[in-house]
Amino acid sequence: MKKIGLTGNIGSGKTTISNVFRTLGVPVFYADDEAKRLMVEDENLKNELISVFGAEVFVENTLNRKYLSELAFNDENVLQTLNNLVHPAVQNSFNNWCQKQSAQYILKEAAILFESGSYKELDAVICVKCPKPKRVERIMKRDSVTLEQIESRMSKQWDEEKKCSLSQYIIRNDDESLVIPQVLEIHKELLK
Repeated sequence: MKKIGLTGNIGSGKTTISNVFRTLGVPVFYADDEAKRLMVEDENLKNELISVFGAEVFVENTLNRKYLSELAFNDENVLQTLNNLVHPAVQNSFNNWCQKQSAQYILKEAAILFESGSYKELDAVICVKCPKPKRVERIMKRDSVTLEQIESRMSKQWDEEKKCSLSQYIIRNDDESLVIPQVLEIHKELLK
């Protein structure tokens, strides 16, 4: 079974693209969603988060995402510490999930596939590419955040061109290019 990464910067439309692959019967592991789940449900990880970031990281047994985001996106060292705690748990979960799959290939969707180094465990990577103004527009509609908050989040991710240069496949998701034919072409290639 081939393990294929699906990445792209915030607002590029990774989830939209992964949903197209899912309709083709391709199993998709959503690393970012799994990270959020594990931070709440994995007792060891939860205890590590409390130990490092303080009890206020949880409010009534719910992850205080606003608090954690403000810490992480305003301090590179805090972000690195958070990633060092969460990524091994996500990788372990991904490995267990892969053992249960029987498809010819699976997708691992993750925003920071390259930044985390987890791309090294994969056979190939698909990068979803979208111009920055379009990504900003999408994020503002989706997340109700300020331009300053978006810029801060974007600054923590690698440049889109750098990600594309390391990827084996590129999908343009700019609202001008048709994405389904691009997905079908890659799907056909991956089934060979």
